Amino acid sequence: MANIGAAQVKALRDKTGAGMMECKRALVETEGDSDRAGQLLRERGIVKASKRVGRATSEGRIAASVSPDSRVAALVELNCETDFVAKTDEYGKLCQHCAEVARDQAPASIDELHSAVEAELTDAMAKMGENIQLRRMDRIEAPENAAVWSYVHAGGKIGTLVRVEADDLSADAVKTLAHNVCMHVAAAGPSSLSRDDLPPDVVESERGVLTRQAEQEGKPAQIVAKMVEGRMSRFFKEVVLLEQQLVMDPDSTVGAAAEHAGARVTGFRRLQLGEEIEG
Repeated sequence: MANIGAAQVKALRDKTGAGMMECKRALVETEGDSDRAGQLLRERGIVKASKRVGRATSEGRIAASVSPDSRVAALVELNCETDFVAKTDEYGKLCQHCAEVARDQAPASIDELHSAVEAELTDAMAKMGENIQLRRMDRIEAPENAAVWSYVHAGGKIGTLVRVEADDLSADAVKTLAHNVCMHVAAAGPSSLSRDDLPPDVVESERGVLTRQAEQEGKPAQIVAKMVEGRMSRFFKEVVLLEQQLVMDPDSTVGAAAEHAGARVTGFRRLQLGEEIEG
């Protein structure tokens, strides 16, 4: 068996654009013959697939994966070129696989996750004829007295994770609360769990805007201060999860609903397909 070095694998990758794992596999099969390995990659469609990288990927799907013990969960956004491909079962399985790898291997970055699933992505590009790119991932863990629930909305357009603590995680009220909060996060898109979690610069920027607005109304300074505090309170109710009105029960905030169910919401994650993609 030929001794395949990292430099040789890298040279073949630079030449073909194929993934490192695919290059090494081809070199092993051809006993280190780079020309034959390159031909083998072309025959398998892998070089052709690699050339699709760079084409726009504005479609895709969000997938969620929760561990059997509900203690660890992950979200991934996998992008492709067309909605047609995104809706196929094969693409859905690929996206789910990426989410499971993110959950189980705890990659430190999207690049690390990409390396872990590179072979599968390359193979999918060759089969589906589209550029497929991992764009984002998120992951959340729970201590012993907590669990994570997930929800994927609109065929993979939005995915959410919610971590809930409770003395009895198996209680129906807790399960219902967790599911409802997952759907609430999908619909309401909160910015933070609590006021303390909001970035200070965001809070100060909002306070500055509201102060200038109040001052323009010609009110005395002490009245302006009260007006600003009142409007800041409304701002927090709009963007802070625990202070938002629960979509399924507008008469209650998320925090109050959790307390009523004997639970505490301690974390959440949310990914929306195409979020922050320009153009």
